[in-house]
Amino acid sequence: MNLKKQFTIENGQENMRLMYTDSLITDLMSKKIISWLPAVPKEYVVVCIGTDRSTGDSLGPLTGSLLTNHKPRHLTIYGTIHDPVHATNLDTFIKRIHNVHRNPYIIAVDACLGKSASVGNIILGSGALKPGAALNKTLPQIGDIHLTGVVNISGFMEFSILQNTRLSVVIDMAKQLANLLITIDNKLQHSFIPTSILASSMQLDDQKNG
Repeated sequence: MNLKKQFTIENGQENMRLMYTDSLITDLMSKKIISWLPAVPKEYVVVCIGTDRSTGDSLGPLTGSLLTNHKPRHLTIYGTIHDPVHATNLDTFIKRIHNVHRNPYIIAVDACLGKSASVGNIILGSGALKPGAALNKTLPQIGDIHLTGVVNISGFMEFSILQNTRLSVVIDMAKQLANLLITIDNKLQHSFIPTSILASSMQLDDQKNG
């Protein structure tokens, strides 16, 4: 493998891209993510963006659900199939995250469209994610680093393309992303356990539903 081809710098952001079927993806990307994490442990938050109403755009929520089922010790997850983070509630979730977590380190996860040769790539990037770019939506940026999966080709009628994306590919990519983040969780050695954060989240939900 020519690793030089897997690393690029675009708009000042360092990117790494590998096919989701690559046997080295978890090892290489987990090492890169760990190298980017702050020296002083923070509250680590994973925000999985997307909706269960679109096959291609369900990559984030599927990843969030798979990751939540694993019950990570060091990562707090937002965005699942049952409670998705999407265009209409992203602002609300961002406010909630910053109310609940003190100066969190955020890993954003989302689906994207790209060139035909890029379909199936998982892209790890430094800096914030720009959700909704594939559909020409202007949404708030989020994340200290981000993971995106190229689920289909970009072009005319992107919304229709997302709707007609193969579910099997999206599921397999979500499994790979979840496995990568589980590996990160296992590598985090500090003793942070988000019990108090989960309690705070429940209080916020109770206030919202009250």
